Amino acid sequence: MKVVIFAGGLGTRIAEETGSRPKPMVEIGGKPILWHILKMYSHYGFNEFIICLGYKGYVIKEYFMNYFLHNADFTIDIAKNEVEFHSRTKEDFKITLVDTGLETKTAGRLKAVKEYIGNQDFMLTYGDGLSDINLQELLAFHNSHGKLATVTAVQLEARFGGMDLSKDDEVLAFREKAKDETKWINAGFFVLKPQVFDLLEGDMKNTMWEDDPLEKLTNRGELQAFRHIGFWKCMDALRDKIEFEELWETGNAKWKKW
Repeated sequence: MKVVIFAGGLGTRIAEETGSRPKPMVEIGGKPILWHILKMYSHYGFNEFIICLGYKGYVIKEYFMNYFLHNADFTIDIAKNEVEFHSRTKEDFKITLVDTGLETKTAGRLKAVKEYIGNQDFMLTYGDGLSDINLQELLAFHNSHGKLATVTAVQLEARFGGMDLSKDDEVLAFREKAKDETKWINAGFFVLKPQVFDLLEGDMKNTMWEDDPLEKLTNRGELQAFRHIGFWKCMDALRDKIEFEELWETGNAKWKKW
């Protein structure tokens, strides 16, 4: 099963890191977050990827074209014009890199890679989110309900703690940050049937996948949510990169199953 990854956005909310590279190439533990996503999927046996490029897509192309150079020790013999690799980091990845336009929105990016997917179910996610989700369980859930689309739903973690106050403004209880159990959000990690492309007719360059296409699927009763109560986090701002780095450096990177 193929995995499509949105990796073309501008990443303006983490501009400190994206001036010279696209957000999926921002590093965690010395590796791009995109690499972490590929490793997540590969751990569960999904190794064929279609990456939707846009902003500074050449940076992603260069990284994978020179994957050995980025991930191996080697000796260069200048006189002989030879390179000897001393260690090779082998991955089972098969990656198709597709330029889907600088300003194309997500529905247009998905439509642009249709020919590389074929008439088969496929997975779709964003190039800035990590999770400890069991992707085989997600796929089994998708196959069990028979609808066109499955989206992974997570509960959003509050950024701040809370307090219960009395009528006289006495603090009755103080709560640390917790997940909002009343709200579920789109965490990506979709599984889709090829019929979803019927919702992408016409010019989709200015259409978000999260708007009209998902709304149509919802209205038709063809979108099912897979509730994930474990770890999920996206790199939305610089503080998220810092938190990812801390998790990695302290051995608490829950997404690392490999």
